[in-house]
Amino acid sequence: MSHRGLRRNNKRMMTRRTFTRTLAAGMGAAGAKLPAASRLNIGIGTYTYHSLSIDDMITRLTALHITEIEMSRGEFMLMKPPTDEMCQSARSKFDRAGIRCVSYYAATIKDDHDLDYAVRFARLLGSGNITGDATGGMLGKIDERLSREGLTFGIHNHYFKQKFAYESPDDVLKALAGRSKTMGATLDTGQFASCGYDTVAAVRKLAPYLKMVHLKDVKAAGGEDNVLIGRGIARIPAVMGELHKVSYRGLVAIEYEKEGDVDADVTSEVEFARNLA
Repeated sequence: MSHRGLRRNNKRMMTRRTFTRTLAAGMGAAGAKLPAASRLNIGIGTYTYHSLSIDDMITRLTALHITEIEMSRGEFMLMKPPTDEMCQSARSKFDRAGIRCVSYYAATIKDDHDLDYAVRFARLLGSGNITGDATGGMLGKIDERLSREGLTFGIHNHYFKQKFAYESPDDVLKALAGRSKTMGATLDTGQFASCGYDTVAAVRKLAPYLKMVHLKDVKAAGGEDNVLIGRGIARIPAVMGELHKVSYRGLVAIEYEKEGDVDADVTSEVEFARNLA
């Protein structure tokens, strides 16, 4: 073969090799999933299953391969405190099912008595974080006490028809000013959307302080009509993208606040969230 023929043959071979490498790279990028360490951790806020018994709830969680939760069922909140036996029983059942209760939703901590209860129940449930809000000067006491206890606290934003102390990202930031790293935010996408705030901007602002994320969607601002995540105004895909950008590594707990049988809806929400994780 002549030198000219060899050059043409080598050029064709290089072209094929380049094409093959490019195709393989493209297929890898399209089909590959993010490394496990880079994926968002999808769990459940257990208020989602508030109408079920603990045993039935665990059955649903196990079927969905959920291994981390926040305990946010009403009978475990501070308004009507649970007994030690309730917490111990739930913890035992979670342990047997391979489910970790990483956070305890206390609701409002009004005084030292509430704070004692919140720490006690978090310990009994095996939780490292407490989610809630506080009145008066309790945030300072929460910071001091939980720092000693080795726990963290996430201020939960909420929508109410009347003005609430922590309804905007700036309200939460103001409350955290001057606090230790014990204190942070439990960002609820649905509640921020209900209050009329941009959920993606909220993630960006609160990123350094995030202890938990409640993944929820609502039909419109000015109300709490829950819809399937991705079908409302909370910009869930963009929120998940922003959580990736800020390298969030905590629990993303789906909350679905509907009455009646929610199995099909929650299954759909978990699948939707995992596809974005």
